[in-house]
Amino acid sequence: MLVDLLPFLLFAFVASITPGPTNLLVLSNSARFGLAAALPLVLAACAAAALLVLVVGLGVGDALAQQPQVQQLMAWAGIAWLSYLAWQIFRSPAVGLDNAREQAGKRLSMAAAAGLQVVNPKTWMMALAVVSVFAAHAADKTSRVALLALVFFLVALPCLGVWAALGRGLSQFCHSDAQMQRFNRAMAALLLASAWASLLA
Repeated sequence: MLVDLLPFLLFAFVASITPGPTNLLVLSNSARFGLAAALPLVLAACAAAALLVLVVGLGVGDALAQQPQVQQLMAWAGIAWLSYLAWQIFRSPAVGLDNAREQAGKRLSMAAAAGLQVVNPKTWMMALAVVSVFAAHAADKTSRVALLALVFFLVALPCLGVWAALGRGLSQFCHSDAQMQRFNRAMAALLLASAWASLLA
């Protein structure tokens, strides 16, 4: 069974660890608000992505494949939301480590982190790939999809956790408010670029 899952484990690792909107938001929130604030986002995002794999495998993927207009609408909705989040990060008050006051600015909620997966074209493409490549020829497709969703969740958790830890580590270089502001704006620019890059994919 483990040998059978090795190609999927590699796929799940690459899909989860490579930079994308979710990774960047986890990194940014960890740097701005601390590791503890980012961990619930990691859990919510991984659970939502795994649930999306399950939902797509149970038939939604087939229906979506036949509705290109709906796919396009979802893509634009995702880009619009990610652009809004990038703007919020860009304009958020920056507090460096040398200032001991509470970090200001709006934190990303667990619901927003989960909702991001629903409007993120990258997550839908990943879920469709999982079902079509790793479950299409399974004797019991439902059980196979459920297993893949669980495995994806377990692989994605430490991958996004690495991004959260990286964000906390990067914040150690942002001692002044000006340095943290530059970091916020760099993260906003990367998030915006990752959102609009989906149009070229």
